[in-house]
Amino acid sequence: MKQKLSIGEILNLLPHRYPFLLVDKILELEENKIVGVKNVTINEPFFQGHFPGHPIMPGVLIIEAMAQTGGVLIFSKEENKGKIPLFAAIDKARFKKPVYPGDQLIIKVEILKMLRGVAKAKAEAYVDGNLVAKAELMFTAVNISR
Repeated sequence: MKQKLSIGEILNLLPHRYPFLLVDKILELEENKIVGVKNVTINEPFFQGHFPGHPIMPGVLIIEAMAQTGGVLIFSKEENKGKIPLFAAIDKARFKKPVYPGDQLIIKVEILKMLRGVAKAKAEAYVDGNLVAKAELMFTAVNISR
């Protein structure tokens, strides 16, 4: 069954907050797949310096948006409630086209393997149906206490 999530529901699953929350809504949530949206606006704080007069979304933040979308999938699972997501690895990252203010990133993440709180996922980001970035991501779920 496909499920949609609002920003309020995303905030209940992820610890990220403005200005670092990079997923606006979830269009589809299934057992091992998710499709999220990041609306890219000129009001993003990073556009002040990347690059003045020629704003382009930093690739590292596209990767982070993909990771947060995957995080929603992982933390929608009961066994990961109350934990926080951490990156374990980023592999095969590729950037195909720049992302500009006004673009809408459609982010697709599929869990390839999950074992004892570690997940490996394939992530892709699209604008207007065109692939703009892709990567293999590994996450781990850790308890909040230090």
